[in-house]
Amino acid sequence: MPARDTLSGVALDLGGTKLAAARIAQGEVVARAQVATRGSASAAEQVRDMHALARKVGLDSSDRVGLAVAGRVDAGGIWRAVNTETLSNLDDVDLRQLASEVFARFVTVLNDAQAATLAEFHFGSGQGSAAMAYVTVSTGVGGGFVIGGVPVRSPNGLAGHIGFSTSRLATRRCGSGRMGTVESVAAGRAIAAEARRMGYPVDDARDVFDAWRAGGEWAGQIIDSSAAAVAGMCADLAAILGIDRVVLGGGIGLAEGYAERIRHHLDAEPPLFRPQLVGAELGQDGVLLGALVQPDRSESDT
Repeated sequence: MPARDTLSGVALDLGGTKLAAARIAQGEVVARAQVATRGSASAAEQVRDMHALARKVGLDSSDRVGLAVAGRVDAGGIWRAVNTETLSNLDDVDLRQLASEVFARFVTVLNDAQAATLAEFHFGSGQGSAAMAYVTVSTGVGGGFVIGGVPVRSPNGLAGHIGFSTSRLATRRCGSGRMGTVESVAAGRAIAAEARRMGYPVDDARDVFDAWRAGGEWAGQIIDSSAAAVAGMCADLAAILGIDRVVLGGGIGLAEGYAERIRHHLDAEPPLFRPQLVGAELGQDGVLLGALVQPDRSESDT
């Protein structure tokens, strides 16, 4: 198990709505910067954006660099979008090679939720779990698993894209092309879209949460449907993988009151299908820390 104080370098987190960079020294973030993600930019443009942001946090020629990105990164370092509503201009990009050329060094690349999974397992709320799932509810819904101390990965990079599993509460198609997915009802984009379909002119999911806290019944219904879909997914993970602990992260997942709604719905499940639900201890920094965790030599560095 790596020690947190061995993590030093520059980490980048490319999500559906934001691109974040951090300089990390002995496991602590000492500088950070953030810009909006250009969702329609090409892969080359995305990497140039990452490099420019890395320079803002003091990128040095001797720094290790780790990239954590939304989408699918396979065992060969090839980057592909799964949800084209989030990243619309990616097509079989050799991200490892491209980033290594732009940054002029070997660059580690992996999925953003997998990075957070590693960080939470080693340094955060997943410590001590025999079968942990990390679940992020944000712009989309994603995750990752560590079972028996071993990260669960697949050659095609799809393992952990749990938001594209189906939910009995969902009836719409999501950006992956699948019908009735958890993401199509639970994600931030889905929450805002449902509010607009109901006639409420919201900008994003934050407006729906604000309305819920102000007593808006309509907003509470939307958020409760999101939480119920995530709870059902957690019960499914317990049934399929024997998950004993779910670490919940992401902007929606960590929003005030959201975890309590998930627990309410999990309580309706038989005890065997109720994994422990805990908040991500590392918050939004989990992805950045995880991007710098050195892969085991026996595993792919994706």
